[in-house]
Amino acid sequence: MRSLAANADTRLSLWRRVREYAVPPSMIEAATARRRVGDWAGACAAARVDVDLDLRAVVRRHGRELGVRLRADVRHLAPDLLRWHMPRIAPDGLLRPGLTVSLARYGPTEHNDAEPVHLVARTPPAWADAGQRISLALWAGPHDEGDRHHPHARPDRRFRFDLHRHLWDVRRADELRSRSGTWQVTPDSSSTMRPDPTWDGLGECGYAVHRWAAEAVLLLQAEGRTSGAVAVRLGPRRRLRLDVAAAGTDRLPPVARIAGASRAGRAAGLPVLPDAATWMAPDLELLRRGLIELDRLHPLVASALAPGHPVAATPASSDPAAAPRLVACRGTWHRIGLVNGVLTPLDHDPAEIRREELLAALTGTPLACLQAIDEAHRRPECLPDVRARLDHGDIVGALATVEDLLGPEALLRDGDLRAELENAALRRISYGLFRAGLTGHGPPPGSRDWQPKRDRRCHPRHTIAR
Repeated sequence: MRSLAANADTRLSLWRRVREYAVPPSMIEAATARRRVGDWAGACAAARVDVDLDLRAVVRRHGRELGVRLRADVRHLAPDLLRWHMPRIAPDGLLRPGLTVSLARYGPTEHNDAEPVHLVARTPPAWADAGQRISLALWAGPHDEGDRHHPHARPDRRFRFDLHRHLWDVRRADELRSRSGTWQVTPDSSSTMRPDPTWDGLGECGYAVHRWAAEAVLLLQAEGRTSGAVAVRLGPRRRLRLDVAAAGTDRLPPVARIAGASRAGRAAGLPVLPDAATWMAPDLELLRRGLIELDRLHPLVASALAPGHPVAATPASSDPAAAPRLVACRGTWHRIGLVNGVLTPLDHDPAEIRREELLAALTGTPLACLQAIDEAHRRPECLPDVRARLDHGDIVGALATVEDLLGPEALLRDGDLRAELENAALRRISYGLFRAGLTGHGPPPGSRDWQPKRDRRCHPRHTIAR
């Protein structure tokens, strides 16, 4: 149990990082503005979601009824909210690679489709994850022609949002509080959990034990059943079996009982409790532990978790205002700042600066002010922040941070900062090739930029987070 508690702390640290970098306020503001005027495709573009949908083709293939339902769903899709809740992986909180998440499931259509049709959100494999982009598509079965380039085209059983529409549908966003695994359980709850005393500490580790019964019932109902067994994934080889009894004739709520732990193989074939139902909402845990402020949450999340609390239209930015920089130079403090869009020493005359630059070109030691400027170009203190923004696809935010430091007219010198920006630009080529279907299921021949970000989906030593 102690290891589970440590994993819970690691999970919260990961989600705190995700909340800081993954969905910047500018994205939320732009996507919300487009969605509110009915431009759902523009909202997806603002949230870096590629749309692989043709509504007219859907009507021709699957019928008008499904087309009407799909159109209503995409018009109420908040792509920034979807990105906010998408499954992530440790250690950096990047999108879980190579994943297909079902957002909505449409039953048999008037064209008698053999399998249900799913509205899905997909993430590219790790070698093509530049920009952390998501694609929106329709999955109509294993033989769908649009699936041939994706490594895991079938909707994932564990990571699914069709039973948790409040994670992306603005019409259901207010359900987050009631579906987030809160500790308060009222006597008239729709279901009851009777855990084995051995597992009482699971709730302290972030598991939404008090919601498992209700969520298991919803899962079984989606499978067309009212009772049965459900598997709960606790780790790569750890499962719990939930036995759900149907509601009694005296209108008692359904009851779920933890039957015990088992290995993954023994739970094969059982419906898997969705990961979104297994854990408490990370935003709720971050708030309870004082690791995030309400104003830093997505507006839809904040209004759901704290009804009636005044919430800003977009989360507050954590970037501090640019402050003047002081450098110890020749026994006193000198200033460096932006002049004509370039970082420049402010307490040295131009002639002195030219002499010192010539001295540096001849392998001499320049002024401390010029050394500080050179260090800012090559390896600035904000480099970890820039790297995190680039990893999460926030190119605009990363460039804004660089411009605030060096100025919009600066010419970057060779160093770690320039290498990070160049690598981010080159990796976008791999994503473009993947989107165009020119690489099959693997990286381009000779490509090396994908290697540091291996597909950790099945890596046994990696901690996986929702």
